[in-house]
Amino acid sequence: MSAGTATAARVLLQLRRDPRTVALLLLVPCVLIVLLKYLFVDRPEVFDRIGAPLLGLFPFIAMFVVTSITMLRERTTGTLERLMTLPLSRLDLLGGYGAAFGLAAAVQATLVSAVAFFLLDLDVAGPAWLIVVLAILNAVLGSTLGLFLSAFARTEFQAVQFMPAFVLPQLLLCGLFVPVDQMARPLELLAYALPLTYAYDALQRVATETSYDWRLALDVAVLVGATALAIVLGAATLRRRTP
Repeated sequence: MSAGTATAARVLLQLRRDPRTVALLLLVPCVLIVLLKYLFVDRPEVFDRIGAPLLGLFPFIAMFVVTSITMLRERTTGTLERLMTLPLSRLDLLGGYGAAFGLAAAVQATLVSAVAFFLLDLDVAGPAWLIVVLAILNAVLGSTLGLFLSAFARTEFQAVQFMPAFVLPQLLLCGLFVPVDQMARPLELLAYALPLTYAYDALQRVATETSYDWRLALDVAVLVGATALAIVLGAATLRRRTP
């Protein structure tokens, strides 16, 4: 078994032994999408309009929180520091963490999408499989950002504080509440610098349109690029000595 595979297996085993984390990963996004459905039970068109974008945003948020806290534990308990003393490349180590969190993200996004489409009758103009792919991509992005930002926290409380400091502004500016092109110019420019804006735009386009142009390709490219950048930055933080 390679070092990266061993690292991924260990992280997944730790997650499986933590029922609260498993509940946050798998149950919370499903509960949120069910609440959204019944919040608009008399207005199904509203659920169909915002349900698909939130299929990507809910997993993004949950994976960000879980990954940042899990990686913080790896750093503060000395596990990561001990691993860095082994004849193990940073690429193998990061690949192991990325594979574990990526698999968890894929399971989470697939599950919440299945609940939305098969149990709650979410209706979208585009193909459902594309919504699922985008939801998985968003969940993976959330996990890579959580991996990177965990380096700047010293306690779990500080890690959770990144939620209002880093995630909530993106939710406010992504276009969910006000279209980006209707915002004040400074906010519009800021919104286009944030990856969640492109995540929302891609999901919204698939939910409401049946044909796509270069804008959807741009959205996906930005999400993939942001994920890759977060991985590179996360790898750079592995050089840091943990307390």
